Amino acid sequence: MSLKVGDKVTVLDEAISGRVSKIEGKTVFIETDDGFLLDFQEHELLKMDGKDTLKSRIFSEHSFSEVLSEKEQNTKRNSVKVKPKDRNQPAMEVDLHIHKLTENQRNLSNYDMLTLQLDTAKRQLEFAISKRIQKIVFIHGVGEGVLKMELETLFSRYENVKHYDADFKKYGIGATEVYIFQNV
Repeated sequence: MSLKVGDKVTVLDEAISGRVSKIEGKTVFIETDDGFLLDFQEHELLKMDGKDTLKSRIFSEHSFSEVLSEKEQNTKRNSVKVKPKDRNQPAMEVDLHIHKLTENQRNLSNYDMLTLQLDTAKRQLEFAISKRIQKIVFIHGVGEGVLKMELETLFSRYENVKHYDADFKKYGIGATEVYIFQNV
């Protein structure tokens, strides 16, 4: 399979899809629909046709058997070495400033903007929980504190979530860090 930048792909073992943004050898970097940049090996991806539907993928017997044999091979992933100072850095940052979430906010009321920001925060938090990401920083800005209070209310609905002000040196007072307790 030959992939090129811009191709729509899906990951074999996970419910992740996106567009190819960069290729380095056999490593393919994809940008998900949520804006995350993830890297996979070429054999872990399937190219999708323009319709983006599962039914529209066409597999030949030959390509299916190739995929199956690759899956059965016991491949060991290279682990990424993390520097000590980076261990405590959050794995994920979500910027909730309205201009980062939508191109045109002129027609949105304050309620609509707040709803969009909270929906984004909830979706990203659910994503982090499902992908076992332990730390997220939600950048909400200073303002009058309405979004920050609403975020705290959202986070309090989760039993496995603890939230606190993010690193002041890096984010100032306009960010909240969330720690997700993962059940092992």
